[in-house]
Amino acid sequence: MNRRIFTAIAILIASGSLLMTNCQSDNKAKKNDDFTIPDSIFKDKPLMISKEAMNDIIDNMSSPVEMAALIKSTGVPFNQKFLASTSKVDNLDTDFKQALNLGIYGCDLGYLNMYEKTGSIISSMQAIKKLSDQLRIGHFFDFNTIKRLATNNENIDSLMYISVSSFNNMDEYLREHNRSDISSLLVTGMWIEGMYLACQVVKEKPNETLRERIGDSKIVLNDLLLILKNYKSNSAFANLVKEIEKIKKEYDNVTIIVKSGEPEMIEIDGMLMFQSHDEQIVDISDETLAKIIASIENTRSMIINL
Repeated sequence: MNRRIFTAIAILIASGSLLMTNCQSDNKAKKNDDFTIPDSIFKDKPLMISKEAMNDIIDNMSSPVEMAALIKSTGVPFNQKFLASTSKVDNLDTDFKQALNLGIYGCDLGYLNMYEKTGSIISSMQAIKKLSDQLRIGHFFDFNTIKRLATNNENIDSLMYISVSSFNNMDEYLREHNRSDISSLLVTGMWIEGMYLACQVVKEKPNETLRERIGDSKIVLNDLLLILKNYKSNSAFANLVKEIEKIKKEYDNVTIIVKSGEPEMIEIDGMLMFQSHDEQIVDISDETLAKIIASIENTRSMIINL
């Protein structure tokens, strides 16, 4: 399934509606082999992957709405302390800082929406509006409507849908207007915050599903680094790459095995699609999980204190 940064379809995840359409005919268990992207291929070449390839990578990253729904499904109550403070938003004085933290706040907004904490949304919205305006993409955010829905405790589905659409439109605009560097930072901020929220919940109440999702993110890291390394000639990006690589290093001892099952053809909206019955097994020890959590916390702290 093709997924945007924030996707309205991901709202259905809360009720368990997730369809996988890829088909594999090999019934043997397959180990996910990690690989390293050599820095040499990026030397003096600012864009080594096509715009289309970059779009595909970003489109297929998990939505923070999906992560928020997964977190809520664990039964762990909302915790305001998990969210990034918006008090330092005025200190974010470069596009780099603004885009990364816009991703952080955007993910937090998904968390707030999922738990229907409309009273806390306004502070987050003000920070998002300020940063998006500074990045010249604020016109995609319907601040007045979102504020009205939040303050009047109106339809939470409408509130979430508008929030989702606003971020989708921002991201699409950035990539269509040759500002993929900003889009990549937005994605990175959202991913880091989504992982941070999951890690905090696992620390508070161990949960096997979230534990596996954290381990499964080993696959995402290579794609994330592939995007960010395109802009490594910029010192700020280079430092961010180093931080992400620290997280990736802690994933070395995570093993992911996919056991292929027989695909089933089903009909959806009059179209025949393959539904996969693959089983993915994530092997992650308590020690490795603790190291991953600590590394994500450090990177997140670096971002929000830029």
